[in-house]
Amino acid sequence: MTEQELFTRFWTHETKTTLRVISRIPEGSTYRPDPKSRTAQEIAWQIVNEERMIIDGVETGVMKPPSAPAVPATMREVIAAYEELANTLPTRWAQVPADRWNGEIDFFGRKRPASPMAWSFLFDLVHHRGQITTYLRPMGSTVPQIYGPSGDEP
Repeated sequence: MTEQELFTRFWTHETKTTLRVISRIPEGSTYRPDPKSRTAQEIAWQIVNEERMIIDGVETGVMKPPSAPAVPATMREVIAAYEELANTLPTRWAQVPADRWNGEIDFFGRKRPASPMAWSFLFDLVHHRGQITTYLRPMGSTVPQIYGPSGDEP
């Protein structure tokens, strides 16, 4: 198995888990643990945009700021956008040419190695998903299993 195949396998698994987590965000919740914190819906939208940004960047060799619209009005819209993107990602990751995967990305004017950037984004997305899990119970929701049982799903 190549590194790219391993990455695609991990990405695909994590995407399914992320969908389970963001699907638990209650519609209309404006909960934030601190006035400086973002809402779970805002974090979920950041995940959508970061996933789009990294795959586009690896495919083209150039990272561009997301051109996505503002946070959608409903979680239903965020989830639909995530599902639509997530359904394309395993194939897109698998089809990245080796010279792109092993090459460089222009990351906002600075050259960075592509595959380590992809892994870094994956870890960042897992981090943001973890932020959302800490919001779920205070919002009146439940935490799904992630890497094993949760207090809500033994």
